Amino acid sequence: MKVLVAVKRVIDYNVKVRVKADNSDVDLANVKMALNPFCEIAIEEAVRLKEAGTASEVVVVSIGSKSCEEQIRTALALGVDRGIRIDTEEGPDSLSVAKLLAKVVEKEAPGMVILGKQAIDSDNNQTGQMLAALLDRPQGTFASEVKVEGDNVQVTREVDGGLQTVELAMPAIVTTDLRLNEPRYASLPNIMKAKRKPLEVISPDDLGVTVSSNISLLRVEPPAERQSGIRVGSVDELVEKLRNEAKVI
Repeated sequence: MKVLVAVKRVIDYNVKVRVKADNSDVDLANVKMALNPFCEIAIEEAVRLKEAGTASEVVVVSIGSKSCEEQIRTALALGVDRGIRIDTEEGPDSLSVAKLLAKVVEKEAPGMVILGKQAIDSDNNQTGQMLAALLDRPQGTFASEVKVEGDNVQVTREVDGGLQTVELAMPAIVTTDLRLNEPRYASLPNIMKAKRKPLEVISPDDLGVTVSSNISLLRVEPPAERQSGIRVGSVDELVEKLRNEAKVI
């Protein structure tokens, strides 16, 4: 079985995000970029399936400019066999991303597609579901456990009421939640090997997809500054401040 993993280049989650002076967008100048954390979990799960003998090949795909090849190489160093970059300078919306991925799925014919449930920059949580709809394939979202049994996959989902287990006939779409696994670190030998692994570059035109966005970014603002808290000496003092200063009771 082949597993296809979709990944995204985002600002490293340890970096404090800055807003441009004109509030037009987030400032990316000299900012450390990294794999989306949920995508790292998707890579780890795919590699574990290969190590268990369930998957025969793991392919990673990313959409963006040449700069995102750094994240593809990181995925290759983590155990992925080969990479695909869909070359685009524009920022496609979730539906365009899903359409591009759908064409790659048709070309590669994987038994399973694994994606992070969302990217930490846009937080849309849409692409996996849209991809499943476009391909008319079963989906298991917010996965905290994945078990492949023959031609089916059991996905334990994290839902509001607790956990829900669904059984999907493959080929299927799975999106990962935080508790699915703990991603590994790439070793130096594997980082060197990743430089020799194949990385194919294709364009949206090659896939017959027009990249567009139906979303307009109007303005970006940092969150409002919060006042620091204070300590009170008694319950009576707390009640007094809540009543007379905060005016919430």
